[in-house]
Formats: sequence, C-alpha cells, structure tokens
Amino acid sequence: MEGSVPRAVAWGTVSSSFPGSPGSSGSPSDAAPLSLCAREPHVPADRLVAEMVPPPRFDAVRFGTYIPDPNQPSQTEAVRVLEGFAAGLGTAGDSGRRRLFGFGRPAKKAPSGPRGVYLDGGYGVGKTHLLASLWHATPAEPALKAFGTFVELTNLVGALGFQQTVQTLSGHRLLCIDEFELDDPGDTVLVSTLLGKLVEAGVALAATSNTLPGRLGEGRFAAADFLREIQGLSAHFRALRIDGEDYRHRGLPEAPPPYSEDVVAKTAHATEGASLDAFPDLLEHLAKVHPSRYGALTDGIRAVCLTGVRPVPDQSTALRLVVLADRLYDREVPVLASGLPFDQLFSEEMLKGGYRKKYFRAISRLTALARDAGRLAEDR
Repeated sequence: MEGSVPRAVAWGTVSSSFPGSPGSSGSPSDAAPLSLCAREPHVPADRLVAEMVPPPRFDAVRFGTYIPDPNQPSQTEAVRVLEGFAAGLGTAGDSGRRRLFGFGRPAKKAPSGPRGVYLDGGYGVGKTHLLASLWHATPAEPALKAFGTFVELTNLVGALGFQQTVQTLSGHRLLCIDEFELDDPGDTVLVSTLLGKLVEAGVALAATSNTLPGRLGEGRFAAADFLREIQGLSAHFRALRIDGEDYRHRGLPEAPPPYSEDVVAKTAHATEGASLDAFPDLLEHLAKVHPSRYGALTDGIRAVCLTGVRPVPDQSTALRLVVLADRLYDREVPVLASGLPFDQLFSEEMLKGGYRKKYFRAISRLTALARDAGRLAEDR
C-alpha cells in the first residue's frame, strides 16, 4: 500500500541489547530489563530525510478512519478540505506547479496565496491523524512526501545545513509538519525563511499546532519583535480550526493511579523488551541526549517502566520530557509507573505559562499510555 513506509527499527547504535536480539539471551522471565539511561543512540544525518514518514501509530490511518464528532462540524469540514487538498496535489509533475485546495486549474506559476493548510485545535482532537491521512492520500511516491515534527525539521537543518535542507526538500510534493511550535526567536527566523524557500520551489505545506500561526511564540519570547517573520509564516497557510474534546478520554475512566514500585519492577522483569529506570535518573539522562535522538532511544522498547515519578524540576527538563512523551506515543509504547500520577508532573506555574499546551499534550498522551500499560501489570 502506498505510503505504508515504516520507520527504521534502528537509527543508530545503542549500548544495550534486548531479549531476542543478538548479544542477549534468556526468556522474558529471567532476562534483566533494559535501561533507557544506558542507551546513547547515534542517528546518521543521511537517514533523517528517509525517516520522515508518519510514525507507526499513524501508519494505517486514513481519512475514512477518522470519525468526526457530530457535535463538531469543524471536524467534518477539515476532512472535506484536506481531501480536496490531497487530490489537488496529484495533478501535475514534480516541479511543484500544482493545483491548490482542489479548486481545479493547474497553476502556471507559483501562487501568491497560501500554499498550505494549518490545522489548529486543542490536544486530542485528531490533528495528527488528519495530517498523516493527508500524507497517505497525496498521490505521490513516499520519497516525494515528508512528514515530521517541528523539532525533527529544525534538527534536520542542524544536521544538513540550511542550503542542503532547502535543496533536499525542494523536490518534494508535500511537507507535513506536526506539532508546529516556536520556542525561540531563532527558530522563528529559520523556519520562516525555510518555508518561504520551499514555497517558492512549489512545495505544498501542511502543519498542526495548538496555536494559530499569527500567535506563534506568544508567552515565550518577545513575539512583537519578530512580527514580520510570524506574519510571513501565517501567509503560507490557510488556517483550519478543529474544535472538540480530547478523543483519548472520551467515555473512558480517569487516568489509572500509579502502581507500587514492586509491581513496576516485577512487570519490567516479566515483560520482554521492557525498560526499567528511576524517573529522576531518566530526566538527567535526557539532558545528555539530543531530542532528535529520542526516537532512536526507544528503538526496540516494548514497554517503559518508571519508578519514583515526581514533578519535573524546571522548564528545560519539562520540555525534554514532552518530546520523549511524543516519541513514546508515536510508537505506542505503554508506560507503567510508580510515584505521582502523570497529571502532577508539571507545576501550576508551568501549566499557566507559554508552554502550557505542550504540557497538557504530554499529560494527555502519557495518561493514554498508562492505560495501555494496565494489562501488563495484571496479576503482578
């Protein structure tokens, strides 16, 4: 099936093995659990573009599998617009002179209006599902479509350099950017310039965020000083608001309470491919690994077991944890923990600050993964 391109299992090397892999032995019942803190993954730069496909959790999603909330007409409208957008991207060659929003006439030159769609809405309304569906529905070879988070895109520039990134992505028909957030002024200028170059080359854009493009950076830096760049970003997109409640918690019970350390440890030893780490140690280790490598950090991990979960001490640590939560959620890795529940990870001040939407997304995703981990702890 076109577009069903899984991410590579091993981006780089890690310092630990897992049951069933070369260099390991024993059954799940007698094998020691893995440790994320023992892993130091290395991701070759030449693999970064090839890995820019929807994560495993969204490999099989399509527009037809998205179930709009009947009480939220904006969800149905988003599907309609995106289906037309995808259809319009398949009517011309790879030069990028393609129809926009499915309105029907192949453009003879790059259009002056928006070259992309921007899905704005709260966490858990299915924005990533729709973005991945757009990637799958676009009639082009996977090599002509790129899908990645905002962090992965900026990391790509860091690995390849700006000019090489422009050259590499300019031949693409579509670039999908998930979790579009600007954390500092440097990113504002960098991304504004990059997307401008790609639009000039005819690349169509699609992005998701919890913040409208004209308000990116709000509460995090002096956005007014970078108003021109922010407005330039906004000009590239047609914004689509998607309303609704977090689907991960529709009709489901509250987040499960944490388990005892004994249950967490026993589950880690009894589960093949599980990792076991003290939460404070993991937070310290994340500071030593670049966020672009957090995906590789979890390669081969089938469950994450954590002891001693407690509030994160500062904002830098909290933002690193957000990235790890995103990668675990993408890969559908259940998380079993002792200590405090995940809705107490971030301080009240953090949840009221400029990064609050990131923190709420992390809580939502970790809660969903905690529910998934419940079956592992049964009878422990």
